[in-house]
Amino acid sequence: MPIVKAGAARIHYALEGQSGSPVLVFSNSLGANYSMWDPQVPEARKKLRVLRYDSRGHGQSSVTPGPYSIEQLGGDVLALLDALRLDHVHFCGLSMGGMIGMWLGINSPERLKRLVLCNTGARIGTPETWNARIEAVRKNGMQPVASAVVERWFSPAFRQKAPATISNTQKMLEETNPDGYVACCAAVRDFDCRDQLSRIRIPALVIAGTHDPATPPADGRFLADQIPGARYIELNAAHLSNIEEQDRFNNEISAFLHS
Repeated sequence: MPIVKAGAARIHYALEGQSGSPVLVFSNSLGANYSMWDPQVPEARKKLRVLRYDSRGHGQSSVTPGPYSIEQLGGDVLALLDALRLDHVHFCGLSMGGMIGMWLGINSPERLKRLVLCNTGARIGTPETWNARIEAVRKNGMQPVASAVVERWFSPAFRQKAPATISNTQKMLEETNPDGYVACCAAVRDFDCRDQLSRIRIPALVIAGTHDPATPPADGRFLADQIPGARYIELNAAHLSNIEEQDRFNNEISAFLHS
């Protein structure tokens, strides 16, 4: 399996598509591995090379001692790009992946062409809620948390319509390493870039989900208001809008990246 070293971590990735084409990096949410972007790859590969990776602590990447920080996870992306000799890429991140995208847009804008921030916020939740989740996972493992998270990730209508997708997603969450999950919970808990968003000067698209309880539309509108020139769209979805509203999501990012 393709692996790149980032400090003490080994980052698992997949790079697909025609060599020489522009590269689009997908960055996953907390508790997910890079398979969450399966609905996007066939469409994106028509015009782009697609780089997906498992965040540190997730999937087949290493679980180094935590807690982690968004800066550290952003550094993993830069190490991955350096190792693959990719100087300038598009970046699409959802939830925690969106926070990583914001950090890159603020701190390494020269590496990004365009930035897509999906179902995310400059600050997500409160320290109290994150600390409670960390404690729950340390005490009881991933299984009890996974069922509650899936309910927040998808709207009731979609859960009823797509039981196989829900089952597969819950299994992915349950198989996430608890130590890696807790370490990334701390990264999300401690990140707050609300006063730095105006430093993002690259073209940005913000995608929110109308029914998203984790990062509600108000969070997305705040991002779009603070990032100069950012576009905002809202999909009829909960938190994983790339899965729940796959076709429109794909059309919107394609139109943005190729405009």
